[in-house]
Amino acid sequence: MSRRSGGLIGVWAEQQRVAQRQREGQHQAVLRQQRDAERAQRAYERDVARMQREQRAAYRQQRDADALRRTRELDERVAQLEGLLVAGCRAPAFGVESLRREETVEPFAPGPLGEPVAMPDQRFYQPQAAWTASGRAQAERDARARFEHDWYAAQAAEARRVEQLAAYRREYDAWAAARTAEIRAHNSGIDGTVAALRNGEADTVVEYFSAVLFASTAWPEGFPREVSAAYDRAGRGLVLDWDLPGYEVVPEAKGVKYLPSTDQEKEVPRPVTQRRGLYRDVLAQSVLLAVRELFAADRFGALEAVALNGYVGGVDPATGLAGRVCVASVVVERPAFDRLNLELVGAVECLTGALGGRLSAKPDERVAVVPLREPGQVGSDVVVQGDGEEPDLLTMDPIAFEGLVAELFRARGLQAVTTQRSGDGGVDVKALDPDPISGGSIAVQVKRYRNTVPPSAVRDLYGTVQDVGANKGVLVTTSKFGPGSYTFANGKPLTLISGTELVDLLHQHGLRGRLGGPATAPAPAPAPVPASASAEAAEDFNLLGMVWSGSAALDVCALVCAGNRVLGDEWFVFFNNPATPDGSVAMVAAAPGDRAAVRVGFDALPARADRLVLVAAVDPEVNPDADLGGFTEAGIRLRDDAGAELDRLEVSDGRPGETALVLGSFRRRAGGDWDFVLGGKGYGGGLEELVGDFGIEVE
Repeated sequence: MSRRSGGLIGVWAEQQRVAQRQREGQHQAVLRQQRDAERAQRAYERDVARMQREQRAAYRQQRDADALRRTRELDERVAQLEGLLVAGCRAPAFGVESLRREETVEPFAPGPLGEPVAMPDQRFYQPQAAWTASGRAQAERDARARFEHDWYAAQAAEARRVEQLAAYRREYDAWAAARTAEIRAHNSGIDGTVAALRNGEADTVVEYFSAVLFASTAWPEGFPREVSAAYDRAGRGLVLDWDLPGYEVVPEAKGVKYLPSTDQEKEVPRPVTQRRGLYRDVLAQSVLLAVRELFAADRFGALEAVALNGYVGGVDPATGLAGRVCVASVVVERPAFDRLNLELVGAVECLTGALGGRLSAKPDERVAVVPLREPGQVGSDVVVQGDGEEPDLLTMDPIAFEGLVAELFRARGLQAVTTQRSGDGGVDVKALDPDPISGGSIAVQVKRYRNTVPPSAVRDLYGTVQDVGANKGVLVTTSKFGPGSYTFANGKPLTLISGTELVDLLHQHGLRGRLGGPATAPAPAPAPVPASASAEAAEDFNLLGMVWSGSAALDVCALVCAGNRVLGDEWFVFFNNPATPDGSVAMVAAAPGDRAAVRVGFDALPARADRLVLVAAVDPEVNPDADLGGFTEAGIRLRDDAGAELDRLEVSDGRPGETALVLGSFRRRAGGDWDFVLGGKGYGGGLEELVGDFGIEVE
């Protein structure tokens, strides 16, 4: 019994040991699985961390590359400006012979009409098999009939082909003769131009050398090409006013750096002295290059001397009005100019030293020089480009007017055609901008109005753009637009071109047109105003400088009101109406530290006006999704006419969801003084909703 019991205990003990080993094995397996899972997790985390590091490194490399690319673009632009004269001298000179056409026309190509009609082959018209003699005879007759039918049809087709070929040949011969006659007439006109240039005919000389400057490939993109010229036939001298680029042509930034700490790109400013020096050098190069282009294109002995005055446009900070200032002037005799090696000269030294010309010491500040000789001083035998009868756009035939607008679009590098008079869907001109990024189809409407275009016309244009599926709409008029029209168009793919803007565009692209009255030559640039005189003229004005924090682009506007109603559309001062009719309120360039500025002559405001309301609105074209949530630390700096700060007026901050805000209003008191009243009313519908509260119609 003891043995049996010992045996049972041994079996039980062995079973316990086996079970223990199984439990230990399972436990070890669980531990191994945990360790494997932990190793896998650590490996995954290492992979994720490595991938994130690689992504961060790749992102930084991309941002660094973008900053480097922008820096290279700036360097290339500066290099282009520095080498303007050298590159221009190496470009081929314009020659009248380049206008001559070859007396060749496309050869006669009749296409399929030149191929004779193939005649049927009787071998392919075999009779069908038949069991009887009568059947075989009938099959032969049927085959013969099919052959004869096809043969006669081919003969008729060939006769028609020969007739059509002869008619097409006659048409081609007539077209070729007309084309040849046109080419010969053109070349004959070129011969006449050459003869007129050799004889020194003033109108031809002015037109030819103006075309030389317009057609030159030496000027970089963005340089102006405006000229007003006169020709002194007795002295064989050309006197011209030539537009030069503004200070903005020299990049304000020297380079771009990426800041990883803020994940932003920062522009490195170009030293002011460097930028001013380069700008002055660019002006000198431009003057020398223009003179070089003129002399190089003269193969007829028409020019013995050139007098060139270089003008820059822009806003005069003393008046806040647009104007042109002469910043360079030179009179050059041809023998003296031919002795120069323009590729090696210092442009400023050559212009002011060797040639004895004048160059503004501070052209960036619009400091003017006195022209050495002006077109109006040449004499009686003079033709100034732009003289003569220009077509009056107000009385022009409607179809011709639409054709002129289409020609303007073509001159700007677009494809444009006028539409049929019926079934045009409200589109007068169809244009296509071939740019693959910013281009697309454009629906153009043309309105020959004398009165202000109503907002309903702009609204109708927007509907037309949507109906025809165009990318953009343009409304061209001989009149003007009111604030309601501009406000409706703001933020939409619409462009409004007023009559004065249309005339300017036509002249910029060598086309002609005026708005009533006799055609006149361009007004001469105003003479520089002494500082004392400008200060005296501006002593009754104050500058209201606007400051705020936030990155959103804002439009600051002013409304001259009687109570809560604006005096009229023209008393709403904003980006498309920069001044009131009497000039008492005007948008001007901001002083250093300010982000926008309004010039106000409180004593000059109409007697019926009792308040001047200042408003700000998000620019929907620049920041379509922005609101005024970041509009903080806002204020109005009240300055005197010299720019000295007199007072600072705090205004309310913006709020999320609002896109327009009344900053405050200056109100006339009984004694004639003006007090400032804080605003703060916000609008979610932008400038359109805001101005509607002040009585401006926006449909």
